[in-house]
Amino acid sequence: MEFSGPPDLDHAEVEAVVRNASSSFFWAMRILPRHKRSAIFAVYAFCRNVDDIADEEAPLAQKQAGLDEWRREIDALYGEGEVRSPLARALAGPIRDYDLMKADFEAVIDGMAMDAGEPIFAPSVAELDLYCDRVACAVGRLCVHIFGEPNSRGRAVADALGRALQLTNILRDVHEDAERGRLYLPRDLLDHHGIRVTTAEAVTRHPAYPALWRDLARRAEDAFSRARQALQRCDRRKMRPARIMMEVYHRDLTRMVALPDSDLADPLVSKRLVGKGERLLIALRYALL
Repeated sequence: MEFSGPPDLDHAEVEAVVRNASSSFFWAMRILPRHKRSAIFAVYAFCRNVDDIADEEAPLAQKQAGLDEWRREIDALYGEGEVRSPLARALAGPIRDYDLMKADFEAVIDGMAMDAGEPIFAPSVAELDLYCDRVACAVGRLCVHIFGEPNSRGRAVADALGRALQLTNILRDVHEDAERGRLYLPRDLLDHHGIRVTTAEAVTRHPAYPALWRDLARRAEDAFSRARQALQRCDRRKMRPARIMMEVYHRDLTRMVALPDSDLADPLVSKRLVGKGERLLIALRYALL
């Protein structure tokens, strides 16, 4: 593994990405000790960058080239060439210090590749589960190594909480995704509720949509329950950031579930959920535990 470029510039690049974020992830990770926080932010910057590649308005070939470049950077980080980009170089220390797995970085890229091509539309349950594992659980597996639970207990949290968070995202963003022609609601639920439509926007206008939505919400709630049980087997202090993420997203899910059916079809549903100030208070609460 060879590097080029001063480390200070690499960290400045990461900080620029993180500074522009207002996500729950950012607020949850701020309570970590400086070295772990720096490592987590490097992982976040990687995830943000590959996600931006997948979502950009560009030809598929250009997106694939961007993701392939990241595959080469990850190979280089694990000893197979020269690391070029500042964001990739910033991952070198975390990979070394926390034994981050190459397979998890590759899984995140594979998940973004699923979004980069033809819009996902009503995937099978197996395909949706694979997508959640790649774009959320794999990130969680990287994080629990940094938190200090690089073991089966930490992975159990990553796998359950990753699915819970991603399903909550899907439930929150149905309308936004529909505008891009995407529909992550699984085909088995569409079939179960007798929804036979060919566009994502038509699904949200179907009379059975609220019942379908609530079925998926129950699956998300089950995942939160598994995550909560898994967290009880971990070091409470080490896993505080995971608890913050769980609290924020579970509040989002609970508030959405409490909405009347008519409001579930409202494209502005996400505007009513946990805001920046509330996320900060939740983070402060867990920082004091």
